[in-house]
Amino acid sequence: MKRFIPTLLLVLAVGAGSRVIAQHATAFDIEDGGRAFESTCAGCHGPDGNLIAGIDFRRGVFRRPLTDAEIVAIILRGIPNTPMPATPGMNEEQATQIVAYLRSLPETFTEPSTVGDAARGQAIFAGEGQCLDCHSVAGEGSRLGPDLSRIGLDRRAAEIELSLLDPDAEIQPTNRFVTVTPRRAEPVTGRLLNHDTFTVQLMLADERLQLFEKSELRDLAFVASPMPSYRGSLDAQALADVLSYLVSLRGDSLP
Repeated sequence: MKRFIPTLLLVLAVGAGSRVIAQHATAFDIEDGGRAFESTCAGCHGPDGNLIAGIDFRRGVFRRPLTDAEIVAIILRGIPNTPMPATPGMNEEQATQIVAYLRSLPETFTEPSTVGDAARGQAIFAGEGQCLDCHSVAGEGSRLGPDLSRIGLDRRAAEIELSLLDPDAEIQPTNRFVTVTPRRAEPVTGRLLNHDTFTVQLMLADERLQLFEKSELRDLAFVASPMPSYRGSLDAQALADVLSYLVSLRGDSLP
């Protein structure tokens, strides 16, 4: 189904300062806009849209009031003499969908009940949380689980929180664990690194790599994440602290 915004609506949006585009957006527009934001904008604005000073899309905060049409123009043409670049490969419909997505965020955003402290969270992460037993940050820790050095750029805060509370709820394909059962040996469980038509490669708990020939296996099955849930072992404040620390991890800008 083709979805478009008539030019007249764009003109009215500029003239009246209204949010005509967002009001006429469909759920499909918002979903498509979210994907476009993630691939085009999140690298600078962050997955939650709150990494640029003075801007927090989750709360509908911009540096100044903008109509939808003005935001579309900024997305397409950028802002001269600022880090905001033009997006020459994007058309007006895609930019409009991004605006619809941005306007939808405040309706779904919930303020955290507990404010976290990143420094305390780092101490918990490295200490009682025992997170470095499986994960690494800036080269420190284990390679068994995914590297978290830039998790704050790669995942939204709500997604990170869900992983802390319910690790099996959403597992990235590169982070799946499997158990292989050779025909003449005991089952072996590890993180799935690579597989093709003939072989499967795992990283074992001691970080050794092991290659298996599929023709020599009796069974190969995905298993639950070995990551524990922190729902019962950390209180609300400690969870908020760890989440605050993980959100702060952005590669080169590590605390």
